[in-house]
Order: sequence, then C-alpha cells, then structure tokens
Amino acid sequence: MQLQARDNVPLLTVVLSVLALGAVFAAVGGVIPTRFIPRIEGLIAVIPELNVGISLAAIGTIVSGWRAIRRNEVTTHRNYMIASTVLFAAFLVFYLYRITLAGTTDFGGPEVIEQFVYLPILAVHILLAIICVPLVIYTLLLAVSRPIEDIYTSRHRSVGQIAAVLWLISFSLGVVVYAMLYVVY
Repeated sequence: MQLQARDNVPLLTVVLSVLALGAVFAAVGGVIPTRFIPRIEGLIAVIPELNVGISLAAIGTIVSGWRAIRRNEVTTHRNYMIASTVLFAAFLVFYLYRITLAGTTDFGGPEVIEQFVYLPILAVHILLAIICVPLVIYTLLLAVSRPIEDIYTSRHRSVGQIAAVLWLISFSLGVVVYAMLYVVY
C-alpha cells in the first residue's frame, strides 16, 4: 500500500509536527544525548546572531511571498515561501544545536523587566512558534502535493494566511527576545 501525500496531508502534518516539536522539547528539556554531537564553540557563540539574521531574512521572504501572491505571481510566491521554509529549517537546526549543547540563556536584566516584559514576550513567541509549526507544514504539504490549479480549491490560502501572520509575529518577537537577551541587557 503506497502512501500518497496528497491524500494524507493531515496525517503527514501531524507526524512531521510531532517530530519537529518533539525535537525542540527534547533539546530544551536536555534529553538529547550530546556525546555524539561535535561541540564547536565558535559556532555556538555566533548562533544567536546567526539566528536573528535568519529571522530577519525570513520576515522579508514571508512578506515578499505574501505580496507576490496578492499580485497573482504564483511562481514568485512559491519561491519566497520555499525560501522562508528553508530559513525556518536552518533556524531550527541552529537553535536545536545550541540549546542541546549550551542550554538556554538567562535574562540579564532587572527582575521586574524579566517578569513583566521579557517572559510575556517570550511566552507569546514560544506559543506562536508552536502553533505555526503544524500550520506551516500543512500549508507547505498542500502546496507541494498538488498541481497549482488544485491549490486554489484546497485550504492552502485560508490556512496559509493565518500561518503567515502568526509566523511573522513569532519571528518578530524572536528578534525582540534576541535584543533583550544580547543587546539591551
């Protein structure tokens, strides 16, 4: 029995989302064994800056992709959204690598700022990132498993609009979190 992606987008979305989010929670929870992962201190040190650059680039490609589809430039839209997905995947790989080997970064500012500004921003960022994963995967699977003309009759547009907005907010809040951790404090 052959699994057809087109007919199993919801199932594939669940499986891929569980794998991706499971990897993140495992890394943050410190349960990924590190003995087989090469520790490159120079890379670990620059990942925050690398990831903020990736986030800014992703914000640009998501906005550009959204503008392209509003002008009915389907191929341009597809290229920008593929670039956005690749950037997100790169961000995730670097994030997982750093978190697995170096752990999380403590907030260095005043406790009142941490409690009433930083942690709420971080919480919204994390929540939106978690919500975005299945939405982005679902939208991507709809796009790659159908001919372009069939995408218009799928939920690609409606789910994609929600995914893009949440993705943009999540990436933007990630940049704010970076600034609070590494620039301001």
